[in-house]
Amino acid sequence: MSPRSKVDADAPRRVLVTGGSRGIGKAVCVSLADAGFDVVINYRSNADAAKAVATEVEERGRVATLLPFDVADRDKSAAALAADIEVNGAYYGVVCNAGIRADAAFPSIKGEDWDRVLRTNLDAFYNVLQPLTMPMIRSRRGGRIVAMTSLAGLSGNRGQVSYAASKAGLIGAAKSLAQELAKRKITVNCVAPGLIETEMLDGAMVEGLAAMIPMRRLGKPEEVAAVVAFLFSEGAAYITGETISVNGGMM
Repeated sequence: MSPRSKVDADAPRRVLVTGGSRGIGKAVCVSLADAGFDVVINYRSNADAAKAVATEVEERGRVATLLPFDVADRDKSAAALAADIEVNGAYYGVVCNAGIRADAAFPSIKGEDWDRVLRTNLDAFYNVLQPLTMPMIRSRRGGRIVAMTSLAGLSGNRGQVSYAASKAGLIGAAKSLAQELAKRKITVNCVAPGLIETEMLDGAMVEGLAAMIPMRRLGKPEEVAAVVAFLFSEGAAYITGETISVNGGMM
C-alpha cells in the first residue's frame, strides 16, 4: 500500500467548509466539530477570524486546519486543494458556504458585479468540488456535500437578480451531482437559509426585517448549522438531491 493510500484509509473524517471564518460558516464549523468531524476552514482574507474558529473547533477535541484561497479563483482553488489532499488524503465532506451579494435593481447592475457574484457563488461549486470528487470516490467511504443556497434562489427577491440566479443555479447543480454520486454513497444536498442574523446586520435592520417573518424573528446561524450537521449524520444517509429551507415560515 502506498503512503498516500494509507493516509486515505486511516484518515479521520475531514470536512472542508468554504467561507468558514464567520457567520453561518463559523457556526457550521463548530457544529460539525461537535458532531465528531475534523474541520478544514477555508477563508479568503480574514486570517484572525479563521484562527478564532479553529480554536473553537480544537476546544471540542477535533483537528482544525486553515486553508486560505479564493473560491472564485479556479487555478488557486485547485492548487490549494490538491496540495492538501496529497498530504492529508481525501475529504469525507464539503460545505460550499462562501458567497457574496451585490444587490441592485436589475437596470443598475454593473457587469463586473454580476460576474463577481456568479464567480463566487456559482462557479465556486465547480472550482471547489471538481478537484475533490474523484478523491472522495476513490476513498470508498461515501461522503456528504452540502451547498449553501438561499430563499432567494427558491423564490427570487427584488434587487437580488444576480444573487438569486447564482443560488438557483446551485440548486440545479446539486440535484444533478446528487444523481451522479448516489451510487457512490455520497449525498449532495442544499440548505436554503432565509433571513439570518449575522454581524452584517445592525439592530435597527433586524427589527424591521423580523416583521416580514411569520416567526417574527431572524434565524440564528446555529439553526442553519444544525441542519447541515444533520445532513452529515447517519440519519440522513438516504437524503440526497434535496433543498431544505431554514426560514421561519417565509414562502
